[in-house]
Amino acid sequence: MASSTIVLFHSAYGLRPAVHAAADRLRAAGHEVHVPDLYDGLIAETVEEGMEIKDEIGQHELLKRAITASAPFSERGLVYAGFSLGGSIAQNLAIADGKARGLLLLHGTSDLAESASVDELPVQLHVADPDPFEPDDWLNAWYLRMRRAGAEVEVFRYAGAGHLYTDPDLPDHDAEAAEATWSVALGFLDEL
Repeated sequence: MASSTIVLFHSAYGLRPAVHAAADRLRAAGHEVHVPDLYDGLIAETVEEGMEIKDEIGQHELLKRAITASAPFSERGLVYAGFSLGGSIAQNLAIADGKARGLLLLHGTSDLAESASVDELPVQLHVADPDPFEPDDWLNAWYLRMRRAGAEVEVFRYAGAGHLYTDPDLPDHDAEAAEATWSVALGFLDEL
């Protein structure tokens, strides 16, 4: 079993208990996990509220905060991971980091520049099926762009689960899908 240094980014809801629980699960599997708070302590009760916080801070500032939080560990070869909005941030950082060891996306992806290029970066995506934030046509295009960029991509879809199904405190929660996700994700991390 290989140990990784992981930076785990929260969703638009902010740094909720489920993010800390996920980090603890990864630590229990032997990984070093860092969980930056990109919202400076703000936590949303609804998706809409989370989007307002995200928009107030701004995408550029969120990425800057994420880079600042990751930079001290990047020489080690990080695994970038994130939930929904945090997944899109993790993807942006991993694509730009030539030393990235892996990318674990939970519930979210990001657009990708046509010029993006990675050297066989292992990528795993876990997403609800269907997911209103990650529709099929988007996911198909995303998958093709990631493969064209050089990533080794695996996609796992969970029928009937809600968007943020790994968070037990949200209505989206699906315990069976969440356990399946963590089982597969831990296997992925062990192989990096």
